[in-house]
Amino acid sequence: MGWGNTWRPKRSLLSWANAELNVAAAVCAAQLAVASAIWWVGTFDDDTHGAGSGGGLAAVGVLCMLVFGPPLLAALGLLHAAAHTMPAATLARLATRRVRGPEGTWHLAFAVLLGALWAAVAVALGGLSPTGTPALLIAASGVLPALGVAYVRRRQRATGRAPRSRRIWIRSALASLGACVLVAVAGGVGLSTGLIKEYEPPQLSAGQLAGVWRGDGGAVLRLRAGGRAELTALPAEPEFQDVRTEDFTRCAGTGSWFLDTEGRYAPYADADDPSQPDQRDGVVVRIKDCGHDTYWTIGGSERRPELFVLFGDPDSGDLRILKRD
Repeated sequence: MGWGNTWRPKRSLLSWANAELNVAAAVCAAQLAVASAIWWVGTFDDDTHGAGSGGGLAAVGVLCMLVFGPPLLAALGLLHAAAHTMPAATLARLATRRVRGPEGTWHLAFAVLLGALWAAVAVALGGLSPTGTPALLIAASGVLPALGVAYVRRRQRATGRAPRSRRIWIRSALASLGACVLVAVAGGVGLSTGLIKEYEPPQLSAGQLAGVWRGDGGAVLRLRAGGRAELTALPAEPEFQDVRTEDFTRCAGTGSWFLDTEGRYAPYADADDPSQPDQRDGVVVRIKDCGHDTYWTIGGSERRPELFVLFGDPDSGDLRILKRD
């Protein structure tokens, strides 16, 4: 991977040395890999909504990740370097021609400034929270690549030559692989020792469940005290159809509901079968003249409860979620 111009001891104003561009891209690719591993560990306590491990599809997904993941990370690293780290280096070079101060310090400052700009774009276009973790990570994403560029420059001044691009990428790959393994091992240890808590669904009473629940496609479910249900465009199990099919019908009108705390009406009733999702409390909604009884499983948290139903296979079914108003 030898992108950019060849190394020159005296760099022109707008040119980017090959080693600098490669180290910026390689460091960014490595930090993306580690961030992905940390995100994966962070999902250990997430609600899986009754989905299975994925079976054969999961194995195919892991294989695709191993094959296509490294080239994708390299491409993203190069994109980040071209749009963030190296423009910040150019701005730093311009600044040192007019203002005193080390070029490396200016580079870090402009990397943070451009990071904040890209974070603002992500907030405006992607709906991210301006104080959320993704926006903060975007803002800080240029710091490590800028430090990598500073290292390459020091190395070139000390030895008179820049490190080879292949060596940069090999070291980056080995470092990111080692860091990802450490993160995965730490996550497994945390899970086995209880430092990371596995997800536990909330246990809600019938009184806590009463209220208005909304989902996509205009779905509305009003659970009234006393067992009356009012619904609009609510997904429901079709009549005379196997529970494992992904098809569902949308119903409107009135019906009834009740809380099932024993899993008697759960669509996957064989709790002894490890391939089936764990049984949870749920709300059984019965609709007159439309579909079959539908088991809405309780999920989310006590502060933000959810009702969900998975139409079809646990590994790849059609998930529908209702959230409390």
